[in-house]
Amino acid sequence: MWLMLQQEKPDDYVVATGESHTVEEFLEVSFGYVGLNASKAKEVLKWKPKVGFEQLVKMMVDEDLEMADRL
Repeated sequence: MWLMLQQEKPDDYVVATGESHTVEEFLEVSFGYVGLNASKAKEVLKWKPKVGFEQLVKMMVDEDLEMADRL
């Protein structure tokens, strides 16, 4: 963050780990961290997702953009 603020011209930067992970891996780690089982809804409720990965990402970004506009 400090290096970004030192630049003469404001710009956008992508800061990432350089690692690729599936959504499933993300859910397993995040749910496991708080003691939840990511497959319980699928097994017990026979739940299936209606939204695919790309649509989910777009929905999340749209919501963030709308929230930024409200600030």
